[in-house]
Amino acid sequence: MNGNGMRRSAMVGRGQQGISLTGLIMGLIVIGIFALVGIKVIPSWLEYRSIQDGIVRIKQEGGTAAEMQRAFDKFADINNVESVRGRDLIISKDGGEAEISFAYQKRIALTDKASLVIDYDGTTDPSGVVTASAD
Repeated sequence: MNGNGMRRSAMVGRGQQGISLTGLIMGLIVIGIFALVGIKVIPSWLEYRSIQDGIVRIKQEGGTAAEMQRAFDKFADINNVESVRGRDLIISKDGGEAEISFAYQKRIALTDKASLVIDYDGTTDPSGVVTASAD
């Protein structure tokens, strides 16, 4: 047997390794879908975090409910918050200390026929319980 025959017989025992073209395409589709959802959801989540930070700052400044609403409106204008305004805040006084809550839905269009709805809520109450709105 020559050296060429030895190489062929050694290769017969090995299976192919790697990913097929179909597997690669399917993997890229899955990654693309997650990237699309992430690109659409991250700005909404960043706005939610901004609102949460805003109500904490407004609570620390104190004041009447109307003053807090006006202060939040200024905060919202500066920080490009569009989902919640001062009038949407639920301000309650429990034990003399003001607690501020908010709740809203964000609808994010993924395609022409599909959208994602996220329910956001937050509060300054240490218990984490969001006060129900009067609506």
